[in-house]
Amino acid sequence: MKTLKVGIISKDDYKKRTIDIAKGLYRPKKDEPKIWFESIKSMAQILSSENQKLLKTILEYKPASLQELVELTGRAKPNLSRTLKTLERYGIVELHKQNRMVVPKVKATHFSVEFGLDVA
Repeated sequence: MKTLKVGIISKDDYKKRTIDIAKGLYRPKKDEPKIWFESIKSMAQILSSENQKLLKTILEYKPASLQELVELTGRAKPNLSRTLKTLERYGIVELHKQNRMVVPKVKATHFSVEFGLDVA
């Protein structure tokens, strides 16, 4: 499985970085994180123990539908669906439609975190 490189950057610095990229003033390096969090706390919410358990369940049982995952985890379908969509937005899972069913697949099993304390 893939290692997902994530970064921690302030909202202001992320905004500046995005604008610089759009203006052509900055070109991201190949080894830079593709996923950014505003804080370690926000990253911890996405990679919580509960979500790690969910990812392990998907890896182990390979559910063929969201309903099967509901049955495996005991989580409410709306909550589970929201969580999976959030994890998909961060590139951690992939949701495929297959025979009118949503099939979750884990894309990243390892995470590398990069951050620094830049001082002007």
